[in-house]
Amino acid sequence: MAYQLIALDVDGTLLNDDYLLTERTRNAVRAVHEQGGRIVLCTGRGPASAIPVLDELGLEGTVITHNGGATIQTPGLELLHQYAFPVAQIAEMIDYCRKHGVHFDVCAPFDMYVERWSEVEQAMYKKFFVTPHLVEDVTALEVSLVKFTLYSADPAVMDAVEKDWSLSGLYGELRMIRSGEHFIDVMHEQATKGNALRRLCAQLQVHPEHVLAIGNYYNDIEMLSFAGLGIAMANSPAGVLEQADDSTASNNEDGVAEALEKHILNG
Repeated sequence: MAYQLIALDVDGTLLNDDYLLTERTRNAVRAVHEQGGRIVLCTGRGPASAIPVLDELGLEGTVITHNGGATIQTPGLELLHQYAFPVAQIAEMIDYCRKHGVHFDVCAPFDMYVERWSEVEQAMYKKFFVTPHLVEDVTALEVSLVKFTLYSADPAVMDAVEKDWSLSGLYGELRMIRSGEHFIDVMHEQATKGNALRRLCAQLQVHPEHVLAIGNYYNDIEMLSFAGLGIAMANSPAGVLEQADDSTASNNEDGVAEALEKHILNG
């Protein structure tokens, strides 16, 4: 196969807006796998919500989670690599969120922690198959973190935080990215889907030109740029489409299936 490894974003890419995997998309991914292509999910989700998608595809293998923060091997949940940082490094940002009433969670590779959550946040976590640990003070945790996430049902809240933190540089040496309309992620400065994919390809001895990647948002740009063929979904922002080598239909129109059929299955 021209493309030995296929890196797929999940939300807004592999799944439609109802968070469903359609039969056409599932069949296309399975067909590529059966022809020898290695399927790697590359997602902002943690393992608890990413692996059920891999299961639904009927696959096992490697999952790049937390936007590149942790790479997991299944079955067995082996941590292959992580870009970690101490909770002390986000103390000022946590204080900001507490003062401004912005919801946040912190993630170790396999666990998520929150200090409080309303029914709105509970519904959001349920949608992603996540049950966070409720703790009194996340700054007291003695675990290495891979992601600090802010959430609001109102994108304008995230717009305001993104603008404020970009001007103030509150995130310091860490990396702040907008991973969706409703989410902001803060991670290790080297934690990107592209860097995690690069490490995995080096381990597997797969050259970038033999990688096909599909994504739809700003947190996918490094992955699309690394791949020999980077494909953006039609539902991507203009800035993402500009960085891709090709585009495909939207996530509600089986865009992943269309791309795989065009470049691999019918190529």
